[in-house]
Amino acid sequence: MEFMSTAWWSALLAIILIDLVLAGDNAIVIALAARNLPPHLKNKAIVWGTVGAIAVRSVMTLGVVWLLKVPGLMAVGGLGLLWVAYKLLADDGGGDEHGPAATTFWGAMKTIIVADALMGVDNVLGVAGAAHGSMDLVVIGLLISVPIVVFGSKVVLTLVERFPVIIQLGSAVLAFTAAKMIIGEPLLDGVFDPQGAVHTAARWGTYAACVAGVLAAGWLAGRSAARRSAAADAA
Repeated sequence: MEFMSTAWWSALLAIILIDLVLAGDNAIVIALAARNLPPHLKNKAIVWGTVGAIAVRSVMTLGVVWLLKVPGLMAVGGLGLLWVAYKLLADDGGGDEHGPAATTFWGAMKTIIVADALMGVDNVLGVAGAAHGSMDLVVIGLLISVPIVVFGSKVVLTLVERFPVIIQLGSAVLAFTAAKMIIGEPLLDGVFDPQGAVHTAARWGTYAACVAGVLAAGWLAGRSAARRSAAADAA
């Protein structure tokens, strides 16, 4: 992908949106991790926790980019990203379990690093897929994601609460990225790469099926959850 080309900027915008949408839960955990520390230790934990988070996410991102080069794993990664996109809608407004607050500097820093490692898989997969092998975009996505996760909890939550459509838009971007990963799988070149009406229809049909399928499944999951909630309130 050529640097600063239209495709490059389009991928960068997709990465920023993915970072914005997926950072919410990560940011909540990190924000709460140091809430019981004194102010001077709280700031110290955030700073050094950020350094650790950058290191952990760097290793994760490079690992995902390398793995996606293995034949077949691009398609598997795309299917996994479809599940992430669906869960983003299905779990919208989900539970309050954000983990315990730490009472020591090292406890807070460990919580921040571990939380970013455990909860950052979806973000790393989304960014690696949207970058489509472009290492400059992978690095930029990494640099963008860390400050959003560590410092942007209130901003992210406010935006999502004020503009709920961000959740649907972000899921659609993830689904589109997943479709792009599946279409870009070398093992499926015979299906998607040749020029012709059938192969063009297969490409666009995959995009449409992934985006529409995720949005429809998320909508159905939301309706089902609303019915269960209404039934529980009525009981």
